[in-house]
Parts: sequence; C-alpha cells; structure tokens
Amino acid sequence: QLQASGGGLVQAGGSLRLSCVASRNIFGFRAMGWYRQAPGKERELIAGISAGRSTNYADSVKGRFTISRDIAKNTLYLQMNSLKPEDTAVYYCRADSGWIVWGRGTQVTVSS
Repeated sequence: QLQASGGGLVQAGGSLRLSCVASRNIFGFRAMGWYRQAPGKERELIAGISAGRSTNYADSVKGRFTISRDIAKNTLYLQMNSLKPEDTAVYYCRADSGWIVWGRGTQVTVSS
C-alpha cells in the first residue's frame, strides 16, 4: 500500500513537498512515480524515478519539481517549487514492484 500526503493550498510561487510512504521496503521496486489529474483532464505522469535512480519529468514541471526517494524510510517525495495555478490537481503516487500499486490522491491547490 502507498499513502500519499503533503498536499494543500498554496499561493502561486510557493512550494510544497509531497510524500508517499510504502507499507514495505521499496528497494526492489522497478520504478516509482508521481501522477496528477486536474478536473476534466486525464491522469498524467509528471515525474518518475527508476530502481537505478534515473529520473524523468514532464516538460510542464521540469526545473520546478524534483522527485526523490528515501529507501530507509520507504518513502517517495516530490518537491514542488515555483508552483503555478495550473499545477492544481489531485496528485497520486504509483509504484511498480512487479505489480502496479496506486496511492490515494492528495489535493494540491495553487491560488493566483
């Protein structure tokens, strides 16, 4: 299971850090990632990290968001800086451990 947290209301230009805690060791996970879904839009991948710690980002967040993981804490993070109103969405974490697991979403709202 994955438990995401850290969402909230922030003004444009502000920062938030999302956390996603796994119920078991994430060391062997093939990949983990953060997705988001805005109202009326499809869920999209915004940041991913592989078992080898290589990362990838959607163009819309590149340079502003940073994905990382702490294996000792079984936790995936998403540091979000310079937030924009268009970043408003429900954010989900996802893990590929051989099967796909989704966490419950956490709402991020960015006011202008």
